[in-house]
Amino acid sequence: MASDVVDLRDFYRTPLGQVARRMIRRAIRQIWPDLHGMRLLGIGYPAPFLSAISAETERTVALMPASLGVLAWPPDGANVALLADEGELPFADFSLDRVLLVHALETTEQAGTMLKEVWRVLAGGGRLLVVVPNRRGIWARLDRTPFGSGRPYTTSQLSQLLRDELFTPVATGAALFVPPSRSRMMLRSARAWERIGTRWFPTFAGVVIVEATKQIYAKPTAARAPRRRRFVYTPAHSGM
Repeated sequence: MASDVVDLRDFYRTPLGQVARRMIRRAIRQIWPDLHGMRLLGIGYPAPFLSAISAETERTVALMPASLGVLAWPPDGANVALLADEGELPFADFSLDRVLLVHALETTEQAGTMLKEVWRVLAGGGRLLVVVPNRRGIWARLDRTPFGSGRPYTTSQLSQLLRDELFTPVATGAALFVPPSRSRMMLRSARAWERIGTRWFPTFAGVVIVEATKQIYAKPTAARAPRRRRFVYTPAHSGM
């Protein structure tokens, strides 16, 4: 399944996509139960997951990379979605409390650069939460959902990548144990699949989730080209 923002939006409007959104939201909430007063940035296609938590933050921004395109978000109210190069985030150093990556790391061609930029913009006590397709899960093996696109990771692979970019993994999670079936009976049993999978088969989740904190005693050493601030706000009438 192609993964531009229109494909992603349309997927999350399907019954299977709605189940995926609920299950991943629950996993995010278990790791981030309270975001009151925080400055939150979502990178990739975070819109389906930000709507449940944006009301409590001080500020929420959805950044969609040029490779995906951009759609306005939220559908009602002032637009806070922008299009930018994920390797050149248009934010000041140490300006954000939380960064959520979803539909981002597995498809970008500049994973290391993006993570360096996330390190730069996160405040000293900031946290990063990464959601990626699980290399060992069924969802990554089928291309009829967005989780079958790009490079999947295991928890250990993702944790090592974060360590390489000066983050310290502090928590892990998983979601999408229900098979990616359009069967109504299967979708209705999604919560039961999540309970059983979380307890007995965590290795085979559809997505793996890792929370990390920046190593505040470390400093990225890779040289960066002069920064070119490029970002575009979308018209408020575009729709999610």
